[in-house]
Amino acid sequence: MLVEAVNLDADPAAINPEEPLFGGRGLGLDSIDALELSLAISVKYGFQMRAEDAERHRAFANLRSLSQYVQANRRK
Repeated sequence: MLVEAVNLDADPAAINPEEPLFGGRGLGLDSIDALELSLAISVKYGFQMRAEDAERHRAFANLRSLSQYVQANRRK
């Protein structure tokens, strides 16, 4: 979903789940990518990732933390 949501030119299987999503080290995503990814998560998992949520910032640290955030917050 990450690759599709932000049109990332990468093999999903090659993404290290501990690699930072943003910044020079890691995948190099930006704020627009964060919005696109948040929207994709909202549509697929049925909850909003609000900007004022302190956990949201930590959730976007890497793919593993984002996955854990989604698992904890998605509608079942």
